[in-house]
Amino acid sequence: MTSGTTPGLTRFNTSADSEALAALHEVCSSSAWGSKILAQRPYTTAEALFLAGDAAMAELTAEDLAEAMAGHPPIGRPKAGDPTSSREQSGMADASAELKTEMLELNLAYQDRFGHVFLICATGLTGEQMRDALRQRIGNSPEEEREIVRTELGKINRIRLNRLVEEESSA
Repeated sequence: MTSGTTPGLTRFNTSADSEALAALHEVCSSSAWGSKILAQRPYTTAEALFLAGDAAMAELTAEDLAEAMAGHPPIGRPKAGDPTSSREQSGMADASAELKTEMLELNLAYQDRFGHVFLICATGLTGEQMRDALRQRIGNSPEEEREIVRTELGKINRIRLNRLVEEESSA
């Protein structure tokens, strides 16, 4: 991951608040998280931005976490036309029909149990690894699962923030 100053970080630091907030919303759909990150600009290094993202994630309430999770599609069903969602869930792209069916069933059972989508940092994971994690986590208590989700969101946000500061030009 990038840790110093990059053209993307400079652009993020100097962009209008509305543009920066829109970029942050693409990273994490929690408005509280985005506002906390925005309020601390400018960042001297990418690592400072990552640490601010981690700190903001740690402070999110249950409602803020719910807002953040609402921005994530179920595993195995990335948002149509969303390259980030498709890239992050690429481990499911070549999954068998059986695995996709099983993931759908497990996702629905998880959602019934916890009231939100199963969230995992899927980058680099195979479909089987995601399925195995889902099977294991469905037995967690809601409190345990909320903290696992917070950790997984933090991982996702770091990957997305890194992509944001590495971009050569704005999208």
